[in-house]
Amino acid sequence: MCRRTSVDVYSEWLGIPDGPRPPDHYTLLRLVQFEDDAAKIRKNYRTLNAHVRKYATGKYSVQSQELLNELARVMLVLTDPERKREYDESQGREFEDDGSGQARSTVEALVTSGVLSRAQAREAEEFAAPRGLSQRDAVVQLKMCSLEQATMAYAEELQRPFVDLSEMTPDDDMLDLFPRQFVKRNRILPLFADDDMLLVACVEEPDHELEDQVR
Repeated sequence: MCRRTSVDVYSEWLGIPDGPRPPDHYTLLRLVQFEDDAAKIRKNYRTLNAHVRKYATGKYSVQSQELLNELARVMLVLTDPERKREYDESQGREFEDDGSGQARSTVEALVTSGVLSRAQAREAEEFAAPRGLSQRDAVVQLKMCSLEQATMAYAEELQRPFVDLSEMTPDDDMLDLFPRQFVKRNRILPLFADDDMLLVACVEEPDHELEDQVR
């Protein structure tokens, strides 16, 4: 049995000065306020995740897991365009647009991030279309980038946050809500609840039928 030991994880582990507890999302991930670069957000999350995992054994195991879960929830908010916008507005940010801009396609996202050239993007599009492949699968089959890079770009196309399951531990209570065969058949993984919302990792964009079944 783990016994809880008192510690201010924000100041002692993350170096966050005294202030509101819990800190706002940007302070927690050591970001400038309203940072919009998803890659920068994920990079800081990974760095902090690795650091906090050092406390996962011993007397601070409970606090470590709680903080890891909090870091994950915050990262998922800040890399989800819709939820990030809502959060930023709650923090006083004002936007000039209505947030309904067109999302980039997978290959466009890879070009923008410098992974693909324009020529490679055109080749991938021409390869995908006649074969009925997604752009994500096309660039992977053509060995233009790694599966992780392609999936991150695909998530950007869908305007969803990207989740690396090696970096977070799903909540056991959420896992218990779904039969194992249902999870395996639909290639989903319940992660945890956040603001009365169940966060679920998916290999593909879920259709309305699957969403209804999860609900």
